[in-house]
Amino acid sequence: MADKNEGMRLDKFLKVSRIIKRRQVANDVCDAGRVTVNGRPAKPSVRLKVGDEVTIEFGNGTVGFRVLSLSPSIRKEDADSMYELM
Repeated sequence: MADKNEGMRLDKFLKVSRIIKRRQVANDVCDAGRVTVNGRPAKPSVRLKVGDEVTIEFGNGTVGFRVLSLSPSIRKEDADSMYELM
C-alpha cells in the first residue's frame, strides 16, 4: 500500500502546476490519449515522481516538461517552479 501514497496523481499535478487550469480538463486530455509520462500513454491516476518527463499534445503543438517538485498546493506565482520545459 505504500506505493499508493508516493508521488502525485498526474491530473492533480497538471492542475496544481497550472499547466492545465481545471482538473476535469486534465482528466479529459489524459483519457483522450494525449499525455505520456516517460514515453508511455498515461491515465489521470498515474503517480508522478520528481524527474518524470511528461508530454502533452495540444491542438497547436506539443509541450514537454520535467517534474521538479510535487507540492500539493502552491501559490500561483510559484507554480512554474514545479516543472522545467524541455
